[in-house]
Formats: sequence, C-alpha cells, structure tokens
Amino acid sequence: MNSIGMLVLALALAQSAPPADFKLQGAISQGGLVLGTAPAGTTALTLDGKRIEVGADRRFLIGFDRDHGARAILAATLADGRTIAHALAVAPRAWAIVHIGIARRPSAATEEYLRRRERETARIAAARASRPISDGWRQRFIWPATGRISGRFGSQRIYRGEPGAYHSGVDIAPGAGAPVVAPADGIVVLAGPPAFSLEGDLVIIDHGLGLNSAFLHLASSNVRDGQRVRRGQSIGTVGATGRATGPHLHWSVKWNEARLDPQMLAGPMPAPD
Repeated sequence: MNSIGMLVLALALAQSAPPADFKLQGAISQGGLVLGTAPAGTTALTLDGKRIEVGADRRFLIGFDRDHGARAILAATLADGRTIAHALAVAPRAWAIVHIGIARRPSAATEEYLRRRERETARIAAARASRPISDGWRQRFIWPATGRISGRFGSQRIYRGEPGAYHSGVDIAPGAGAPVVAPADGIVVLAGPPAFSLEGDLVIIDHGLGLNSAFLHLASSNVRDGQRVRRGQSIGTVGATGRATGPHLHWSVKWNEARLDPQMLAGPMPAPD
C-alpha cells in the first residue's frame, strides 16, 4: 500500500482505533527516536509502509530522518486480520543553515580513491546490515565523550544555491586522547584496521532493532568485531584520523536508514568535573 493509501486507512480507522492502542515515548520530530509498544496481538508493524522489527514484549523503535516530511503512518496488523493505523505529526526543526557566496570546490578525487571509497562504504553498509541481537536500544544513552560540542546534527552549507551534505552527527572536542565509551550496550559490528579515508579509525556498535552508533576519527580503538560492550565501557580514544581538521569525536546514530540526532538520545552535555 502506498503512502496515500496508508493515510486514508489511518483516517478511516481513527475512531475505531484509539491512540491507547499504541504507546509512544519520545520526540516525534525530525532527527528524533521514539520507543513504542504495539497493540496486543500485533503480527506485523510498518512505518510509512516499511516493515519494522518488534520485540517479544511488543516494544519497538521508530526514527525520523533529518528531512522527514510532516506526516508518518504507523500501522499494526493484528492476528485477527484487523489493521490499526495512525497518522503521526512529525515536528519540523530549524537547522543551522549557512549560505556561502562562492561555488563549491569541485571534487579532485582520483579513480583510485573512488575505488577505495566504494570498498569502504560497502564494508560500512555490510556492518550495519548484520543486525546482531542486543537490548541496548532499551537503555537511556549516555555521551560517549564529554566536552565542547563543536558541530551539531543537521547543520548545512549552501554554496550559491547548491546545498552541501548536512552534518550527519554531533562533533565533540574534549581534546586528543580523551576516552570514548559506549553510549549504550551493544555488539561491535565494525572495528579497524584498516583506517578509512574519510572516517579514519572507525568503530560501529549495533544496539539492536536497527539502531546503531558510529564513532569516527579515533586515535585508537580497543574493541574487536563481534565483541559485546556495555554502556560506559571504553572503546577507544579521541583523535584526528581520516578527514579531520583537528582532534574530535564525530558520533552519528542511525535507525535503519534514518539518521538521528544523537543529542536527542543523550540529553544535555554533562558539566565538566
């Protein structure tokens, strides 16, 4: 069923399916993550027509990309054949947009670099697709490093009307060599070597149900592929490897294909000791 059909279905079922059928907790907004409980008897759950995972206790996650539209359709198929659907209002956010009065510099990438980059992105995609079992998604996330926030999620430069890529994570600048810890329980699905051309020394942790964290530009990492880590456990140190202008940690979070705002998961940055 297409998105228009799902919206019609949601509106048609609005009176017979009260909001209490779904329990939702979190920010229904661009860049936000929501923890939910599906109605009793749910056999399948979709968001905007795409099937999503549901835990044994009917708990699930839904996330909204930085550029998600104003509406989303959450629908549950029940064992008796009924469908319960709701239209969700996704709150927009104001992003830090900077307009630059010069044209974007053309890429000088060589064919050799492009081939290397293709291999690197394939490795990252395979890691994120591995989907090991973890319950870290149930936890309250903590900051993987504490310090000055030097780059915020969603910020973007526009070069003479041509948009550059938006900033897909949050940058933390606690100083070179500062410790980096796991923000929640999970399974390491990628850990170097070799270092990546853009990300440098990279670690990715899968928290379960399609939610994962990536930690870029590390000076060192002390975890391995397949290792189970706990919230607060050391995974490496802050560095400037890869394409970085100075020591910092770039922390990005994805739920399936949606890029999320890590600050919305971790809350305010703790004050320095």
